[in-house]
Amino acid sequence: MIRLGLRLTVGSGHEAIARILVTAAAITLGVALFLAALGGVNGLHAQTSRGAWLDTSAQASRPTSSSNGLWWLATTDEYANQAIDRIDVAATGPNTPVPPGLSHLPGPAEYFASPALMTLLRSEPANTLRDRYPGRQIGTIGAAGLPSPSSLIIVIGHNAHQLSHEPGAAKVGAIQRTPASCYACQNVSGSEPVLQFILASGGIALLLPILILIATASRLSAARREERFAAMRLVGATPHQIAVISATEAVIAAVAGVAAGFALFFAFRPLLVLVPFTGAPFARGDLSLNSADLVLVVVGVPVAAVVSARLALRRVQISPLGVKRRATSRPPRIVRVFPLVAGIAVLAYFDITGKPSTVGNQLFEVLAGFALLVVGLVLAGPWITTAGSRLMTKRANLPATLIAGRRLLDNPKAAFRFVSGLVIALFITSAAVGALSSIAAASNSSGGSAGRDTLVETLCSFSSSHCPVTARISSVPSAVLAELHTVPGVSGVTVIHSAPASLKNSYGVVACDEMVNTPAIGRCVRGASVANVGYFLSAFLGHNSHASTTTWRSADISAASVQRRPVDAVVVATNGSSDSIERVRTALERAFPFQGTPVAIDALDPSNARLLTMVQDMTDVIIVASLIIAACSLAVNIGAGLSERKRPFSLLRLTGVPLSVLRRILVFESVLPLFAVSAVSIIVGLLSAALYLHSQVGISFRMPGIVYWVTVLGGLAAALAIITSTFPLLNRMTGPEGARNE
Repeated sequence: MIRLGLRLTVGSGHEAIARILVTAAAITLGVALFLAALGGVNGLHAQTSRGAWLDTSAQASRPTSSSNGLWWLATTDEYANQAIDRIDVAATGPNTPVPPGLSHLPGPAEYFASPALMTLLRSEPANTLRDRYPGRQIGTIGAAGLPSPSSLIIVIGHNAHQLSHEPGAAKVGAIQRTPASCYACQNVSGSEPVLQFILASGGIALLLPILILIATASRLSAARREERFAAMRLVGATPHQIAVISATEAVIAAVAGVAAGFALFFAFRPLLVLVPFTGAPFARGDLSLNSADLVLVVVGVPVAAVVSARLALRRVQISPLGVKRRATSRPPRIVRVFPLVAGIAVLAYFDITGKPSTVGNQLFEVLAGFALLVVGLVLAGPWITTAGSRLMTKRANLPATLIAGRRLLDNPKAAFRFVSGLVIALFITSAAVGALSSIAAASNSSGGSAGRDTLVETLCSFSSSHCPVTARISSVPSAVLAELHTVPGVSGVTVIHSAPASLKNSYGVVACDEMVNTPAIGRCVRGASVANVGYFLSAFLGHNSHASTTTWRSADISAASVQRRPVDAVVVATNGSSDSIERVRTALERAFPFQGTPVAIDALDPSNARLLTMVQDMTDVIIVASLIIAACSLAVNIGAGLSERKRPFSLLRLTGVPLSVLRRILVFESVLPLFAVSAVSIIVGLLSAALYLHSQVGISFRMPGIVYWVTVLGGLAAALAIITSTFPLLNRMTGPEGARNE
C-alpha cells in the first residue's frame, strides 16, 4: 500500500504534484520559523547564562574557609538611554574569585570594559562619560562575560578597606554561574514574575501561529482527498489501506518541507543573529539547535502531518457514501465559547481578589488566563463564524451574499481556518500593545518636560532605610556645585537635606530660594523660606504624584540650619539637551561614585528602562513574525480553498453565474470570519491587557494610540489584498473543464 500511495501521490498528474509542492512550501516556512523560535529560546538561555555573574550577591554565595572573599557592589549607570552595568570590586587575598571574561581582578584605579563600552568611551567626550570611571583601562572583558556583543559593562577595582564601607557593598565567596533571573532584569525589584510572563508569553505567541500554519498546511485539499478516498472505499478499499495511502502522501510533503525548512533556517541564521529579540543582538552561535530540538522537528512535524491527515479522514472512515454526497457536518455548538469565557474569568477573578502573594501563583494566573484565551479564540472561531453567517443569510438580499452565507454554514470550521493565523496575531498585538502603551503612558504621566529634563542624584539616606550613619553625605562640596552651575544648559541646582526628627512625614527639607530654580520638584508656599518635601520622584519610585504642581508646606527650621543637615539628594534642572544631561551625570557620579546614576524625575531607572526596552523589542519581533505567518497562512488557505471549490464554482459559471458574482462570494466567505473573529480578538486582547495591568502591575489601562490602529487596519487591508489577489486564479480554475467528475 505504501508503493501504491507513492504512485498516487507523485503519479496522479500535475494537480497532485502542485498539491504536494504547495503543502511542502507551507511546511517549509512553518518549520523554518519554528526552528528560528527554538533557536531564539536557546539564544536567550545562552545570554542569560553568560550574564548570570552580574547577579552575584552575598545571598547567592558567602565566603568559605578555602577562599578569600571578594567585595562586590553592582549598580546600573546610564548614557544616552543605554544601560551600563557597573561592577565595583576589591580583592581580599590571592584566592579571590574572578568574574568570567577577565584574566584577573583589576586593582585600585584600574578597570576592565566591554568592547562596546570601549568604543563608546573613545567616541564620546570625556566630560560626558569617560570621567565617571576612575583610573585607567587595563583590559577588555572577554566573550565569556558578555551576554551580548553590544553589552555595556565595566568592572572597576578598588581598595578593600574603601569599598567595604560603601552602602550596598557585599562580600561574596564565589561568582554566580547559574542565572537567578535574567540579565536584562538584574537589580529590578519584583521583576522576576513579569519577566517569566514575558518570556513564556513570547514563546507561546511565536509558536502558536507557526503550529497553526504547519497544521493547516498538512490539511491542504482535505475536501478533495476526502472525495478521492471515499471513492476508493466504495470500490473495496479498507479503512487501514486508506489510512496508509493518506499517511504516505502526508509524509512525503512533510519530509520535503522539513528538509527545505532546515536549509532555509541555516541560510538565514546569520541574519537572525542581528534581530534584537531581547533588546540586544545575539552572539555568533547563540541560535543553536540541540538534539531535542532536532528530534522534535524531524520526527514531530511528519508525525503531526500524519495525525492531521488521519483526522481529516474521519468522515471517510465513518461513512464514505456520506462524504461522496457531501453530507453537511454538525454545526459548532456554543460550548466552544466556554474556554474563552473561562480565560476572561480567570483574569477577572485575580483582578477582583487582588494580586497573588507568591511568584508561582502570579505566573499561574497569567499563563492560565492567556492560554485559555488563545485556545478559546481558536475554538470559538467556528461558532462565531456560524453565528455571523446565519445573520448574513437571514438578511441576504443579493445572490452572492446568500450563497456565501450558505457555504459558510456548510463548513464554518474550514472558513475560520483560513483566518485563524491572523486572528491569533491580532490578539497578541492587541494584548502586547495595550499593556506596553499603558505602561509607557504611566511612566510619562507626571511632571511634563520639566520632569524629564531634571536629574536627581538620590543618596543613601534618601533612597535606603538601612543607610549607616558613616555612609551619609554631610554636604555637597562647593567645587561640585560650582561645576554643575557652569555646565551649559543647567538652570538650577537644589540640595535636599535630611529632615530633623521633629518633622513628621517628611522626606527632606530644602531652601525655597534653591527650589524656585528646579520647578519640577514643586514649589514653596508663599512667604516660606524652607519647605518640607515628600515624594517628588514619580516613575523612579513608582509614584505618580504630579510633583511639579505640588506646593510643599513650610518647615519650622531656619535656612541656616538646613545647610548644616546631611544631604539626601541633589536635583539639577537642565534644558534637556543630551550634552547637558550627560555632563551633569558625570559630575555627580564623580562626586558620589557609589550612589548609582542620576535619573530624571519622570524616567524609569536604567534597570527598569532596560526591561521595558526588552519587552518592546520582543513585542515588535512577535508582532512582525505573527503578521508574516498570518499572511502566509491566509494566502495558502485561500489558494487551497479555491482548489477544493473548483468544481462547484465551475458548475455555477456553467449555469450562467457571472464571474463578478463568484468574486463577491469569495470575498464574503473570507471577510465575514475575518472581521467577525478579528473584532472579538481585538476586544479580548485589550480586555486581557487591562485586567493584567490592574491586577499585576497596578496601573490603569489606556487605549493604544494611532499607530496601533493603523497597524490593525493595515493588517486587515493586507488580508483583503491577499484575498483579491486570488481573483485571477479564480478565473483560470473555474473554466468548463473544471466541472467534470473525477
